Amino acid sequence: MSYCAMTPDLFLALAAFALVSVITPGPNNLMLMASGANFGLRRSIPHMMGIGLGFPAMVVMVGLGVMQLFEAWPLARQVLTAVSVVYMLWLAWKIAHAAAPGEDGAAGRPLTFLQAAAFQWVNPKAWSMALGAITLYAAGRDLGAILWVAGTYVAMSVLSTTTWTVMGRGLRRVLASPRNLRIFNWVMAGLLVASLAAVMLG
Repeated sequence: MSYCAMTPDLFLALAAFALVSVITPGPNNLMLMASGANFGLRRSIPHMMGIGLGFPAMVVMVGLGVMQLFEAWPLARQVLTAVSVVYMLWLAWKIAHAAAPGEDGAAGRPLTFLQAAAFQWVNPKAWSMALGAITLYAAGRDLGAILWVAGTYVAMSVLSTTTWTVMGRGLRRVLASPRNLRIFNWVMAGLLVASLAAVMLG
């Protein structure tokens, strides 16, 4: 499929695929919801941008052949899986132990742009999404088609990241009590671990 082959019908299908894949619950969205609840929308913007631009960049790299590394060196995938599990468990621990706003400003910080962008490479759901999108909509690995896919994900990520962060921000009144916030953070941490298990075993 080339740049010119992206017909309106095909683009609508791609947009729907991208929206469904990014807006459904997963590690990125659960972390954004927790960030919105703990830090608010403004402080979570770098986190949102890291996902919104980091994942499409990953799509481009996958489309250009980064998966050939796994074919040439199968051990690389096992290493990536191990790193993914350890890193996501660490993030779950951080969410579970996040300090309430105002309790310890130095201890609680949202993810930075670079941290959120780098997280895509150890996010099992992100790998599944990138591989699925490229396989379905840029199977020929044509650069134009790959850029269409990546650009569509940029647009859909604006909607998704904003939605989940605002949802978290909207819970701040309910979570004004330190006890309620601790419960929420532990639930988010548990769901993050559960999402990891679901993707790894799926």
